[in-house]
Amino acid sequence: MNRPVLVPVWDLPIRLFHWSLAASVAVAAAAGFLGGAEAIRWHVGAGLVALGLVLARIVWGFTGPTHARFRDFVPTAADLVGHIRSDSPRHLGHNPLGALMVFALIVLMLVIGVSGLVLLGGMFKTGPLAFWSFEAGRSGREIHEIAAWAVLGLVALHLGGVVVESLRSRENLARAMLTGVKEARPDDSPVREIPARVPLAVFFLLLVGSGLWATNASLAARAPRGMPVAFDPTTRAECSACHVAYHPSLLPAASWRALMAGLPDHFGEDASLDPATAAEIEGWLVAHAAESADTLPAHVFARVAPEAPFAISESPSWTRLHGDLTDALFQRASIKSRSNCVACHADAETGLFSPFSIHVPKE
Repeated sequence: MNRPVLVPVWDLPIRLFHWSLAASVAVAAAAGFLGGAEAIRWHVGAGLVALGLVLARIVWGFTGPTHARFRDFVPTAADLVGHIRSDSPRHLGHNPLGALMVFALIVLMLVIGVSGLVLLGGMFKTGPLAFWSFEAGRSGREIHEIAAWAVLGLVALHLGGVVVESLRSRENLARAMLTGVKEARPDDSPVREIPARVPLAVFFLLLVGSGLWATNASLAARAPRGMPVAFDPTTRAECSACHVAYHPSLLPAASWRALMAGLPDHFGEDASLDPATAAEIEGWLVAHAAESADTLPAHVFARVAPEAPFAISESPSWTRLHGDLTDALFQRASIKSRSNCVACHADAETGLFSPFSIHVPKE
């Protein structure tokens, strides 16, 4: 019995791209959908890797060998209809449906990457787009989430499509993406082999990389928008004498006025100050209250509980954000109470509360 003749189809860069993208998307999805706040580092890291892979794939789509090039598999409507109706749907490279999947995933991954940067910049004041507004960041988050769900849907379709097309073409497509080869068949369409232009690919990758680096440096040089002010020494000294010094951007101005008016009965304690100091602190708190900042905490904590207008840990937003945490966690010696923000948020006194600064004590 003659052994089948194997022909190279998927070059090494394509195979590395395919499986690396699958791994990075899996990590980003697991961290984003299943992980807690501390998993955001994995989510962002995997997302940046995926974005870099997609950019490299675009370059390789114009400079790689035959079946890596976009022009080898850009489908027409007639191609799609013909493939679906065909009794012999086998293609050496991407079939028309697979080609649509490639282009859809590339577009969606670019949308996810850009919207993620907008989200980080606008809502968390992190990254090159930190000068964008909170509202822009919120819109970016909505787009990011929609695109993420769309990618998961495409992944499910892709996996199902691989199984169906493998059965239709009597060929293990997943194995071909691992080995890079397929069996040569008599009815294969003749292919004009195009060699990879590796030096050109390297040139364009360096060009894209340097362009992104320069753009990032230029954007990062712009001042973040609506950042909380540095803590006033007098306010910090007076407040931290008894408890954590809470940044004024965590409550609206009305709550700070009410809190300062009730210092003689401050959560069961007499925290009275001399009139001049009290007026100075109240003026600073009101001037830099939640209405003055454009951060996520400033926006979410501006909505206070009517029955406890200046109890941050009783606000609807605090309860929602910490609702999955157990009472036992807050009873740990390293945390002690729900109001001890600095136990888990290293940047609590800045008012920023970056997700990258969350470190929940183990004991």
